[in-house]
Amino acid sequence: MDRNAKAWQIALIQCDIALGNPRLNRERLADKMEQAAAAPVKPDVIVLPEMWNTGYALPQIGGLADPEGQDTRAWVSSFARNHGIHIVAGSIAEKRDGRVYNTMLMFDREGREAGAYSKIHLFRLMEEEKHLAPGEQPVLFELDGFKAGAAICYDIRFPELIRTLALNGAKALFVPAEWPHPRLHHWRTLLAARAIENQMYVIACNRTGASGNDAFFGHSLIIDPWGETVAEGGEGEEIVTGAIDLDLVGQVRERIPVFADRRPGLYEL
Repeated sequence: MDRNAKAWQIALIQCDIALGNPRLNRERLADKMEQAAAAPVKPDVIVLPEMWNTGYALPQIGGLADPEGQDTRAWVSSFARNHGIHIVAGSIAEKRDGRVYNTMLMFDREGREAGAYSKIHLFRLMEEEKHLAPGEQPVLFELDGFKAGAAICYDIRFPELIRTLALNGAKALFVPAEWPHPRLHHWRTLLAARAIENQMYVIACNRTGASGNDAFFGHSLIIDPWGETVAEGGEGEEIVTGAIDLDLVGQVRERIPVFADRRPGLYEL
């Protein structure tokens, strides 16, 4: 698709993740990304799930994490450049400064790194805080001049973070996740709420399969600024696709001027 077009084709790689096996996971994803790139309608953006390189192999994460994300960065950058596709490369376990972070990486269609975001809110139910270091900075990034925000899984329960991204120009939110049963209703509801209240696209890629006692349900979603579902996956492995209209965000924000009608001076007790 012409980068000047007013719509993007999105491909979400909804897949299982082999616990603690970065090499196998990369091989599987490479194959699925090639499938996505070869589709009759070529995607403008490919999105991967959370912690796809290791899964939640947290007790061993220090030895499994990608040092400085170097291997992942080199591979994804090359793929993006060779195929002319933006890659929101999910998140990986990244070892940096002696600590491990859950880090989301984004690359433009020329293979340049557009941004990196480390998960701010660590999920206690999966004991992330015992093994991972939290990020300290919200992140906006640009693809073809279109501003987007980054969030990872549990982050979507914190509307303050997402609103901050929207107020600073984000027109879409990309969300890689490992969101398990039995909270499918929460997943759908929270993603739709973030889209409606911020009048932005929400593009969320969730994994499938099982890991330990957790079963992951897929249902990757593309939701438009009205809160309508553009595309939704099932529970198995698949490439979920849908188109987003880059002009719709402005139209919705003009129709219902939520941001102009805010009164932040009254929001503190």
